[in-house]
Amino acid sequence: MTDCKIIDWKTITGFVTEAFVRYGVPEADAAICADVLLEADRRGIESHGVNRFKPIYLDRIRAGVQKPVTQLEILKDTPTTAVIDGHDGMGQVVGVRGMEMAIRKAKEYGMGMVVVRNSCHYGFAGYYTDMAARAGCVGMTGTNARPSVAPTWGVEGMFGTNPLTLGVPTDEAFDFNFDCATSITQNGKIEYLARIGEPVQPGTIIGDDGELVTGDADAALRRIREGRAALTTVGGVGEALGGYKGYGFAMFVELLCAALADGDYGKALNGKNPDGSRCAPKLGHFFIAIDTGHFLGEDVCRRKSGEILRSVRASKRMPGAERIYTAGEKEYEIALKRADGLPVNPAMQEELSGIRDELGLAAKYPFPWDR
Repeated sequence: MTDCKIIDWKTITGFVTEAFVRYGVPEADAAICADVLLEADRRGIESHGVNRFKPIYLDRIRAGVQKPVTQLEILKDTPTTAVIDGHDGMGQVVGVRGMEMAIRKAKEYGMGMVVVRNSCHYGFAGYYTDMAARAGCVGMTGTNARPSVAPTWGVEGMFGTNPLTLGVPTDEAFDFNFDCATSITQNGKIEYLARIGEPVQPGTIIGDDGELVTGDADAALRRIREGRAALTTVGGVGEALGGYKGYGFAMFVELLCAALADGDYGKALNGKNPDGSRCAPKLGHFFIAIDTGHFLGEDVCRRKSGEILRSVRASKRMPGAERIYTAGEKEYEIALKRADGLPVNPAMQEELSGIRDELGLAAKYPFPWDR
């Protein structure tokens, strides 16, 4: 987009961190939240970056539905497992602590799994599998979310976009990191399309009348929020192209996020009290780490994994295709291109300036679009 302005990473990181602190998040936790948020932007995952800074985090703190101070409670702890209550705190802090705990258990016993209840949005799931892979572990995580995805043959949002995210250490400059929703697209992507004025992709949303929703992304988002439309699962509508597969993966994530921790699920995650007022989302997450050192060693795993990925990328391409990618590669290359800073679209420029001016930080954080 030609109207984008580049803001350097030091400035945007300092600003986002300080804004979180001004909203009551302890400084160490604010640094974690900023890092998760901006790492998404660094990798080109705008749907989970600063585009969600105000509406998903700051606005919820201001409304009192999300607590800026995260009080983790360990409900049960064994050598290889743990159950955590996040008590409506910052999801990124819950996520980092949960995966750190899973990794520690894996390093000692080979495998570790932590489940969480009563958390909030934890950012992009690939952050946590990347933590595991960098530590020499196979990593897995998932989270449930507000009900916006319809089951196969349904038209009502019954579960969230429920990413099932996987990471494996390799000997390349980037690890294998497969992070995607179990729906074709996610709410954050629809929000981003609405911001930049682009239409939704046909087949990604189904209306409560059974017809596909197309066109204006903002209108489509309103229909989803009003319960008059729902996202479709990976594979699309019906069973012909495998929509039941995305449905099955989504349900698996829902079960792991709720059943093991006795957490909320489905319609209970809509962020609304019975009287319609806002409340904390009460999300569940799971984190799994498997230490490669307990098999034939991290070096062996990294070498073999790298060989596998390179063999796939070197395979025969379809006519007109320039490359075959493996998971994590595109994000790695985008991060290289964005080494100097983050491109910020006009809508986001206005929003960031509004937050900065509200907090009285204009003198400390001049933005490139001010000039």
